[in-house]
Amino acid sequence: MRLDKLLEKAKVGSRGEVKKLLRSRQVRVDGHVATKANLNVDSHLQQITVSGRVVQIESESYLMLHKPAGVLSAVRDKKYQTVIDLIAPKDRKDGLYPIGRLDRDTEGLLLLTTNGPLGFRMLHPRHHVEKTYYVEVNGWLGEDAPHFFEKGVSFSDGTLCQPAQLELLEVGQSKSSAHLTIREGKFHQVKKMFLAYGVKVTYLKRIRFGPFWLDDKLAVGAYRKLTNEECDLLKDYLD
Repeated sequence: MRLDKLLEKAKVGSRGEVKKLLRSRQVRVDGHVATKANLNVDSHLQQITVSGRVVQIESESYLMLHKPAGVLSAVRDKKYQTVIDLIAPKDRKDGLYPIGRLDRDTEGLLLLTTNGPLGFRMLHPRHHVEKTYYVEVNGWLGEDAPHFFEKGVSFSDGTLCQPAQLELLEVGQSKSSAHLTIREGKFHQVKKMFLAYGVKVTYLKRIRFGPFWLDDKLAVGAYRKLTNEECDLLKDYLD
């Protein structure tokens, strides 16, 4: 949440009064003077003080979901079930949305939050958030495959992907599996990258998003709140 909106919600003062407090350097976030009204903050992850007094409001929501195939990474849709539909009413707070997206037929790790600017910052290129997928394909992945992905895959339309890391797991004539790590998220990127190599993705599951790994105890379609340790990792994306 924006710092100025949080201070208004905490009834520290009106919008004008909040601006004056910021200009007079009376607001601190984790001990540092804060003067930017649009600073993205969370009073449960950071200590926010005004003239030495701690300010706190209701915590933002941070959830980890094991997204099933067939479900849209969207807030609402007239035709398909969305990830928000999987969240129990008691946890479905206003403004809850998925950070980034997974294709409808892809399963795996998806983070959801009510912290509006957080997703934008986590997906911003300057953070270089890596995503790791478990991939199964319908053919052979040769010894040249890691180098093929590492040099940057080019699509038929001229699109060039950033270098990616491919770790071969099992290799066979009719089925192979691997872990693929990328730093971007072009439309159907993973599937197109393997097609460029000459095989088709038959199963795709995201197991990592930045510092977050899919909880292997989470059943498909299940979710949980982020742990305190996981929430601490979010501080790198608050500024």
